[in-house]
Amino acid sequence: MAKAQSKKQQMAAGAALAAKRGEKPKSSLRGASKGMAKSMSQKELREMAGTKRKSLPRRKTKKA
Repeated sequence: MAKAQSKKQQMAAGAALAAKRGEKPKSSLRGASKGMAKSMSQKELREMAGTKRKSLPRRKTKKA
């Protein structure tokens, strides 16, 4: 899997990873993080959550 493309995506991956590890209840996940927890492996989530946020945009911009 690729690195996160936005800060929101990186944070959602971190929440999904915490739920996969059992550090956070899965019932607390909403939106993108819930889908990520179901569809991605722990390794993929770790890669995406480990992306440095400094150079990322807050949200991914839509292409017109």
